Amino acid sequence: MNKTELQQRTKKFAIDIIRLSDVLPNSRAVNVLINQLLRSSSSVGANYRSACKGKSTNDFINKIVITEEEADECIYWLELLDESGLVKNEAIPILRKEATELTAIFTAIGKTAKENQRNNKK
Repeated sequence: MNKTELQQRTKKFAIDIIRLSDVLPNSRAVNVLINQLLRSSSSVGANYRSACKGKSTNDFINKIVITEEEADECIYWLELLDESGLVKNEAIPILRKEATELTAIFTAIGKTAKENQRNNKK
């Protein structure tokens, strides 16, 4: 998967979360959880785009770590929505899987960038 494809994938993830938010019931708890999820899911793509424009290797690594953290945070909010029993929606397990895959991708990218940085210093 190249940079452009990953940018499109992270954007699609945020759009899917936006669409989910429009069909969930309106309650205080659900609104709090979905607001957090909307913030973190849109942050995944925004931070990845920012990382792609990093000014240095350190800048890239820092932004990728933030991207990874935001993707992992999405897993948490989706787990809460799912496991709380507040909502029943067939999209939630699919979105949890995507958030998990995105977290793994950004973890691997960060790990590779750190290894490359160490190898270049030798």
